[in-house]
Amino acid sequence: MTNWLPSLQEGSGPLYVRLADQIEADIAAGILPPGAKLPPQRDLAYDIKVTIGTIGRAYALVRERGLVSGEVGRGTYVLPQQEEPANDGRDRIVSAFSGTRLPVPPAGKLRFDTTAAPDVGQSGPIETFLTRTVRDYRDEISSYTRIVPDRWKEAGRKWLSNASWQPSLDCIVPVLGAHAGIMSVIHAISQPGDYIAFEELTYAQVSRAAAMTGRRIVTVASDEGGILPDDLERVCAQKHPKAIFLMPSAQNPTAVTLSVERRKAIAEIARTHNVWLIEDNLYGAMTEDGLPFLAELAPDKTFHIGGLSKSVAAGVRGGWVACPPHFAARVNITHKLTTGGIPFVLFELCASLVLSGTASTIRRQVLAECRTREETVEAIFGDLDISHQRGAPFFWLRLPEPWHAGTYKQAAFDRGILIDDEDEFKPARSDKVHHAVRISYSSPQDRKDVENGLKTLKALIDAGQTGYDTDA
Repeated sequence: MTNWLPSLQEGSGPLYVRLADQIEADIAAGILPPGAKLPPQRDLAYDIKVTIGTIGRAYALVRERGLVSGEVGRGTYVLPQQEEPANDGRDRIVSAFSGTRLPVPPAGKLRFDTTAAPDVGQSGPIETFLTRTVRDYRDEISSYTRIVPDRWKEAGRKWLSNASWQPSLDCIVPVLGAHAGIMSVIHAISQPGDYIAFEELTYAQVSRAAAMTGRRIVTVASDEGGILPDDLERVCAQKHPKAIFLMPSAQNPTAVTLSVERRKAIAEIARTHNVWLIEDNLYGAMTEDGLPFLAELAPDKTFHIGGLSKSVAAGVRGGWVACPPHFAARVNITHKLTTGGIPFVLFELCASLVLSGTASTIRRQVLAECRTREETVEAIFGDLDISHQRGAPFFWLRLPEPWHAGTYKQAAFDRGILIDDEDEFKPARSDKVHHAVRISYSSPQDRKDVENGLKTLKALIDAGQTGYDTDA
């Protein structure tokens, strides 16, 4: 169909998004019926007086929405639209973006699917600082938080720094936890339709959140040493992603730590292809491996992110982003727009914990507890193929024959234990199968619960899949 012309007078946002929305609306209205051919990109760009790049991005966006198919040399055609499925009681948004975990964890199960900091008595000092904040800052508590005190930034600089690197104060942005910080960065540096790159296994809640806001997801291959720089180079050359999300130390879920050589290669690729690096160091802060941050190797291209959830207290949703020069104001704005802003009580608490040295004391206690539990992991699972990093509260178990990850996860569930299978960590569909699960051990309060839960999981493997009746 060559006589169709869209109207872009209404709507807001980038032109390519408005064009994609118009195509979708005209498909829904029957103006563009199934099988209709969209105008060639060059012709449409000329007719509506926009660049061919705008048309290309719009066509790519409607392809991502499953509305059209594009064939090189033949053109872009409207696909038949599926009828709305009958309501089976499931929420489509929950199904699409919640991953493989149950939306509400059932009561009475041992939680080996969360990496929150273990309870080491941190509620005591937290109560003390909360009481002090309420007493000393009555005026600030009763109003909106309109400024970011330097002490909050100084706390971030202290928490994010290592022996060889310290961000400047004007580059620090306090955020409502690492996840909020990561999403604020993504919103600050990209637009709907842009690609964001992820490792083929990763903390996929970020990729799901990015996809929900219109970003496109592309994955980069890895091996036993982590993300492959050669494949990252290929993805950058072919897809031109705006950013790549990485966990260089104690990667979640594989527990891999990138070598210095790979970190340097990634930094060079980022400069060559003008790709932003989003460096999540939540677990790196627990391993204390002494390796250079990406922010050290590519300070002009890296957003470095850390927080308190894994090493102090998950209920204290505090974190910081160390931005490249001149990006702090932009990230601060996107954070405020997407979260509503920072509660004064919360961040005065975070700053007080860090600046007083209390947060570091709690972190040492958390690390000692995690390392004690690691000894139990090694004693029970040491004869199997596992990967873990000292200090990180989880391990990656490659299942022996004949187990599949999903079957093993269900078997664990039937025995009262929640774990995560590999699909929970896939940011996009993939034909690659790892036959692996992530098992965390920081959540159970009692060490005996940790030991009993791990023994139950090991007994499942020892019995073999034939010892588990999936129809029971």
